[in-house]
Amino acid sequence: MNKKKVLVTGGAGFIGSNYVDYILENFDDEVVVLDKLTYAGDLKNLENASKSAKYQFVEGDICDAGLLEQLFQKHQFQQVVHFAAESHVDNSITGPSAFIETNIVGTFQLLQAAYKLWMDGPNQLKEGFKEARFLHVSTDEVYGTLGETGLFTETTSYAPNSPYSASKASSDFIVRSYFHTYALPVVTTNCSNNYGPNQHKEKLIPTIIRKAISGAPIPIYGDGQNIRDWLYVRDHCTGIKLALDKGRLGETYNIGGRNERKNLYIAHTICDLLDDLKPQEKSYKEQITFVTDRPGHDFRYAIDASKLENELGWKAAETFETGIHKTVAWYLENSDRL
Repeated sequence: MNKKKVLVTGGAGFIGSNYVDYILENFDDEVVVLDKLTYAGDLKNLENASKSAKYQFVEGDICDAGLLEQLFQKHQFQQVVHFAAESHVDNSITGPSAFIETNIVGTFQLLQAAYKLWMDGPNQLKEGFKEARFLHVSTDEVYGTLGETGLFTETTSYAPNSPYSASKASSDFIVRSYFHTYALPVVTTNCSNNYGPNQHKEKLIPTIIRKAISGAPIPIYGDGQNIRDWLYVRDHCTGIKLALDKGRLGETYNIGGRNERKNLYIAHTICDLLDDLKPQEKSYKEQITFVTDRPGHDFRYAIDASKLENELGWKAAETFETGIHKTVAWYLENSDRL
C-alpha cells in the first residue's frame, strides 16, 4: 500500500495518541502530530511514537491559520485525522469559550487549509490529491440523551445538551457543509465513551482507579444509574482507520462497542479488579460515595454501529470486561498517569 503523509491533530491527547501508535505499528504512513498541549495533551502519551522515524511533532494551535497553511504546504498532507478538541463536559460548563474557539473555529481553519491545498475550487480536486481524505472525529453526545431504550444511529436528530456537545455538533455541521458545498473529501465518525491507556486523569475511569488506590472517597454522580456505551480506545482507532480509508465520502459512521453499562457497575467492576490485583484490608467498594449530579447530566447514550460493521466490516475486539481489565492493569503499572 502506498505510503501517505498524515496530519493528526490532537495527537498528544488520549484517543489521538492511541491512534498514532496504532498507525505507526501497523502501517507505513508518515505521521505529523499537531497539538497545543493544553491540559488534555501530554507528550508522555507519545513516548512510543517518538522512537519512530515516521513521526514528527509540532506544538501549535489549530486556530492558527498561518501555521496550518505553512504545515500543509510543507508536508503536502494526503490525509487529515482531526481529534483536536476541548472535550471535558464539566469544563465546558464552567468555561465554555475555549470549546467554541477550538472545536468550532479550529475545525473551520483546518477545513480551509485542506481546501486550499487539495482543491482548485468547488468540485475540483487537484492532481495528486484525488485520494485525499479528511476524517473528523466527533462524539455521540451531539445526539442528546436516550431514555431506557433505543440507540443512536447516523440519522438520529442532533440535540446537544452541554456547551461541549453543542460545539462538537457545530463542528460536525461545518464539516458536512464543506462536502456539500465544495465536495471536500470528508468523513465523520461519532463515537461512544472511550476508555483505555493514556486517558486524562479527570475522566471517570481513571478517577475511580486513582481515588480507590489513594484511599479517598470514589465520587459517583447522582444515583449511579446513568448509562454509557463503552468503547475500548484501540477498537475506536481501528474503526477510524477503516472509515478514513474506505468510508463513503460525506457520510457519518457511528463507532460504539455495544457495551452499555451503568456508572455504578463501572465503579463496582473496577473495585472488584483492584480487590484482586491490589488487595487491601477492606473492599474498595466501601469507598464509593454518591455526589450531587452534574447539571444537565444526560441519562443514557448508546450507539448502533451496524453501518460501520456492515459496510466496512468493523468489529470491536474487546468487551467492556476484557478492556477494563487491560485498562486497570495499565494504570497500576503506570500510576504516575493518575
